Amino acid sequence: MKTIEPSESSPINIWMVEDNSRYRKSLASVINNTPGMQSTMSFSNCEDAFLAMETETFPDVILLDIGLPGMSGIKGIQKFKSFDPTIHIVILTIYEDNDTVFDALCEGASGYLLKDSTQDKIVDSIREVLAGGAPLNMRIAQKVLQLFSKLKIKKTNYGLTERETEILQHIVKGETKQQIADELFLSFHTVNTHIKNIYKKLEVNTKAAVVSKAFTENLFKSEN
Repeated sequence: MKTIEPSESSPINIWMVEDNSRYRKSLASVINNTPGMQSTMSFSNCEDAFLAMETETFPDVILLDIGLPGMSGIKGIQKFKSFDPTIHIVILTIYEDNDTVFDALCEGASGYLLKDSTQDKIVDSIREVLAGGAPLNMRIAQKVLQLFSKLKIKKTNYGLTERETEILQHIVKGETKQQIADELFLSFHTVNTHIKNIYKKLEVNTKAAVVSKAFTENLFKSEN
């Protein structure tokens, strides 16, 4: 089914996938009483929402719970995106552990809110995501920053000299000590000494370990 682009005169079309009927109805009431927004459909599980996607006008935003009967919200993200990748999915859940947050964002969620968020925050987040933002609960935002700081491999200052860095580049290329010596117009003994120093500074014992560390920590540029 083709999507219909929302116009300035048409309200934002919002679907909810939430198995707590009381919470679902309460939030739908808030959305429907907000100018420019309309909660057109709601479901207690992903499977029923998928069926509706086959016949109904696609929503602009889906507020999606994670702990659902049947397919989890995390697994449902990609399926919803397969109908139309431009659909914005905002997770609205009680789960705030690192793995769940990371998995949801990696699957393509546009935002991540906790259910203790105020109703005004949820409404504002719908506007924010349509404006190109990525609404996050404050605690979730802090977790995301922590996750990305852990993912970034910190470059260690191993104290490689310019010559050692140059030789490291040749090692990574798979060249032998003699080939390196010939290309850099150095003696075999000098190259061998530099390589021993490289191994010592990088705290490795094999060529494979040298190559692996050089790639993972981007040691190809001089550290001086």
